[in-house]
Formats: sequence, C-alpha cells, structure tokens
Amino acid sequence: MVYALDTNIVINYLRNEPNVRLHFSNAIKKGDDIVIPRIVNYEIWRGFRIQHVPNKENLYRELIGQTGSATFCNIAEMDVYCWERAEDVYGTLYHKRLTVGEMDILIAALCLENNYTLITNNLKDFANIDGLAIEDWTI
Repeated sequence: MVYALDTNIVINYLRNEPNVRLHFSNAIKKGDDIVIPRIVNYEIWRGFRIQHVPNKENLYRELIGQTGSATFCNIAEMDVYCWERAEDVYGTLYHKRLTVGEMDILIAALCLENNYTLITNNLKDFANIDGLAIEDWTI
C-alpha cells in the first residue's frame, strides 16, 4: 500500500504526536510506502520560512532523506494525468456546489491518479471527493 501524507499529518509527525508516529512506524514495518506530495513539501517549507524551527527542519530533512540517512518518504510529483484529474475533481465539486481548497484538490488528484491512500485529519474537506481513500492517523 502507498500512503500520501497531508500537511497536517507531517506537522503532527514533526511534533512527535504518538498516534501518528505509531501508524507511521507500523506502515514502515509492514513494508508500505509513504510519500509526501510535492505540494505538501511546499507547504512544510513555506512554514519553515516564516517560523524558524531548526530542530523540526532537521527532522523533516531526515524524513525525506536530505541528510544522507535512510529515506522514509519520497516526494511524489504530479504528472499530466494528475493535473487532468485535478481538473475533473474541481469540475465535479463545482457542480455539486462544494468548495475545497486548491491545494487539497491537487493533493487529492495525485492520490486518486496513483491509487494512494491519503493520510489526513482534515476529513471534512476531503470527504467530498469521490473515490478518495482516506485514513486519519491522529486517532
């Protein structure tokens, strides 16, 4: 199985939240893959630029393999099919008169196109996206 982490889950991981750490550890032990969408990577680094927290930055660098240690999470890129899926998701939500943030639509499209399970505690927004597999590792 491949899990894609939403920004809020990465933040909880960096805060050493026990449930998130336990789920993360269990997924690694089972041999599951964990990815961080490029958009989530952007949101994490954007946060580091406005709030200097070197210990969390270093922990994040370790998580994505920028320190020479083992890589636990690869960065997942969006290809042309993901962008087309995002267009479809946006259109479907628009016609249902549902509003979801642009970043969330892009994250969902990446997951849908690649058959990833999205790990988030933002169930409210993502629950409106048909076919998206979601888990909350904070519980």
